[in-house]
Amino acid sequence: MRAFYADTFVLPVPAGHRFPMTKYRLLRDAVAAELPGVRLEVAPPASDGELALVHTPTYVNAVAEGLLSPAQQREIGFPWSERMVDRARRSVGATITAARVALAEGVAANLAGGTHHAQADKGSGYCVFNDVAVAARLMQAEWHRQHRALLRVAVIDLDVHQGNGTAAIFRDDPTVFTLSLHGAKNFPFRKEASDLDVELPDGCTDAPYLQALDTALAELWLRHAGALPGLVFYLAGADPHEGDRLGRLKLTAQGLAERDRRVFAALRERRIPAVMAMAGGYGRVIEDTVAVQLASFHAALASWQAWQSMEQCGA
Repeated sequence: MRAFYADTFVLPVPAGHRFPMTKYRLLRDAVAAELPGVRLEVAPPASDGELALVHTPTYVNAVAEGLLSPAQQREIGFPWSERMVDRARRSVGATITAARVALAEGVAANLAGGTHHAQADKGSGYCVFNDVAVAARLMQAEWHRQHRALLRVAVIDLDVHQGNGTAAIFRDDPTVFTLSLHGAKNFPFRKEASDLDVELPDGCTDAPYLQALDTALAELWLRHAGALPGLVFYLAGADPHEGDRLGRLKLTAQGLAERDRRVFAALRERRIPAVMAMAGGYGRVIEDTVAVQLASFHAALASWQAWQSMEQCGA
């Protein structure tokens, strides 16, 4: 299974900043050590033209040229720097490349990504560009060019925070279905309407969470009874974990591993290619976040292996 990373392009943050930048390198080290079946590759940067499939040219230029206002930088949560721009481009490039691979091989991943708070004309909540939205638009364009057919896309967003940027970008687009399962009282405090929003109370534990997930997935398939999505982006956020500083839910590591297993099983059963992005994770103990994310890679690799077996058997 192929997975793409950009943690070598480190974003400088001020001392005491609460964004856990080191988790990306720690995750790559853990995947390399424990999952030899995952082929790790450096992510390419997304171009201005690719970003402009979703983001306004004015915003793309402001990021690229260092023209973001102090207020815009505060909303993003990072100070502007050339390395911030490079990392943001490569985060999108990782999801784009993973999407191309997933369409050919069944499953691929971005070791970062899931920057779902970025909207067409602004960034927010540690998200500069919306990697999933850009990759979805580009895959639809490439698919139409190659097959003269529509590629329907679904986003299964299981980060603890609502995917407001993705919801806003695809608000009036029937070709992209957005599903968000998130904390009702968590950031962003002004939500955007997804195609399917499932709000969870503070302190939600494994059993009610998994029941809500099953119900949401059943609704997703019901709404696509006539034509299944041809590609799914899965945001496997680690922040519903009970040890997360920003999550406010109480899922165990075992509950999150079962979440991943159910999502990948449902997609594999329907032969829908999947792109996994890691989205949020802010553990009080950073190693807990990395362990949750590593378990997501175990599930993704197992699904990729099963997909390859089905291909070889002609199933």
